[in-house]
Amino acid sequence: MKLTNVLATLSVATIIASCGTTKLTADNGSIAGGLKETKKQQVAAKRWKNFLIPKILFEDKAPQSQGSKIYHALIPNPTAYINKVAREVLNTLYYSEKDSIPAFNVLHYTLEDVDGVSAKGGGNGNVSIFYSTRHIQKSFANNDTARVDFETRGVLLHELTHAFQLEPHGIGSYGTNKTNWCFIEGMADAVRVANDGFHGEKDRPKGGSYKNGYRYTGYFLAWIQQTKDPNFLRKFNRTAIELETWSWDAAIQKCLGKQYTIDALWHEYQIAMGDIKQ
Repeated sequence: MKLTNVLATLSVATIIASCGTTKLTADNGSIAGGLKETKKQQVAAKRWKNFLIPKILFEDKAPQSQGSKIYHALIPNPTAYINKVAREVLNTLYYSEKDSIPAFNVLHYTLEDVDGVSAKGGGNGNVSIFYSTRHIQKSFANNDTARVDFETRGVLLHELTHAFQLEPHGIGSYGTNKTNWCFIEGMADAVRVANDGFHGEKDRPKGGSYKNGYRYTGYFLAWIQQTKDPNFLRKFNRTAIELETWSWDAAIQKCLGKQYTIDALWHEYQIAMGDIKQ
C-alpha cells in the first residue's frame, strides 16, 4: 500500500532458537528466520550483488512493543535484510542496473505501534516505509516464527516494489486515476507472487477482475509471466515509460504482441485457474 490517501513471557533467545538459523551479518546479507534461501533468491543476490540503497535510516518507534522484540529477534541486522529483499525486487523488475530505475537515495524505515500492516510514502529518491509491530505480533500467533519471517519478507517485497517501479504516463496519478492505482498495487503484489511471497493458491483471490488491484491483479500478472513470457514483469514495468498514454491493452500488446487483449487473457487465466468453466 502506498501512503497517501502469548509473547509477554517468551524471551528473545527462545525466538532465535526456534528459528534454527545462523547469525546474520552485513557482509553476506543473510536473512534471519527459518526459511531456507531459494535458488531464485540466490540468483537475485548474485546478479545485483553490487547494489545497496545508499542510506537506510532504521528507526524503532515502538521498542517496548512485543512486535518490536519479535522483529529484532528474527532480523538482527535490518539494513542487510532490506538490501537483500531490494535485490529480489530489482531482479524482478529490471534486467540490469543500466535500466531506467527510479532514483532511490534514502530509505527511512520505521517500526511503529499502529494499526494496519505497512505503507510506503515519499518519493524523488527519498522514501519512507513503516511496518506495524501490531501486525508482527499478530503474525506470531501460536509462536510461529516461520510465519513472521514469511510475512515480513512478503510485505517488504510489496513496499520496496513501490520504491523501484515505474509509474504510468498520461493517465493521472495514483490518487486520481483507478487504472494508475491498479497498475501500481497490482505490480507490487505481482512481484510478491513472483518471489513466492504469498502462500500460493491459498492466497489467490477467486473471480473478481484484473482491475481490482492488489492480489487480483498481482496473481494474474504473475500467471502471464509463468505462461507467456518469463520476462513479462520487466517488460510490463517498462511500458509505464514507453507508452505516452498508458492502457491495459497497449501495455499487453507492447509486451506480448498485437494478437493479445487484456480481457481475453483474463478469461484464459480464469479458465486455467478453474474459477470459471470454458
